[in-house]
Amino acid sequence: MRVMLVDDDLGRMALLRQALAAAGNEVVAQLGPAEDLIAAVARHQPDLILIDVDSPARDTLESLGQISRDRPRPVVVFASHSDSDMARRAMRAGVSAYVVDGMQPTRLKSVIDVAIARFDEHQALRRELADTKTRLADRRDIDRAKGVLMQRRGLSENDAYEQLRKMAMDRNVKLGDAARALLAVAELL
Repeated sequence: MRVMLVDDDLGRMALLRQALAAAGNEVVAQLGPAEDLIAAVARHQPDLILIDVDSPARDTLESLGQISRDRPRPVVVFASHSDSDMARRAMRAGVSAYVVDGMQPTRLKSVIDVAIARFDEHQALRRELADTKTRLADRRDIDRAKGVLMQRRGLSENDAYEQLRKMAMDRNVKLGDAARALLAVAELL
C-alpha cells in the first residue's frame, strides 16, 4: 500500500515509516502539517494518508475535506489529546479514523484495517446516495417531460412515456437524459 505521512516530528515519522515498511507498505511522501496536502496527494496518489499531529489545524481539516470530495481515500489522524469537537470536525472532513493518544506501532495495522473498512463502507454509502439522487432526478424529469408531451401533443400518459422511451433508444441515451433534452427544447419554444 502507498502511504503518505504528515507529521511535524521527524523522529516520530521515522518510527512510523519503519513500522509501515515492516508491514510491507511503501511511504511515497512525508510532509509537515504546513505543507500543501492537496497538491501532495495529487502528485503522489497515495492509497492512505496518515497524519500524526497534536491537534489538526483548521487548514488541515479544510484540505482533508477537499481531498475527501475530489480524491477520496482513507485518512487516519493520530491526535495527542481527546477533543470530541475536533474529532467530529475531522470525521466531517472525511477522516476515516481519529485515534487519540498518538500512534502505537503495535496497533498500526489494526487501525489501518479499520480505517480502510470504514472508508470503503462510507464510499459505498456515497455511491448509493448519488444513485438514489440520480434516480429521483430522472423520475422527476421524466414525469415533467411526459407532461409536456401530453399537453402539447394531446397524448395519453402511456403514449407520452413510449414516445420519450423511443426518443431515448433512437439517440442511445438514458431515459432521464432524453427527458432533460426534451425539457430544454420545450423551454426554448
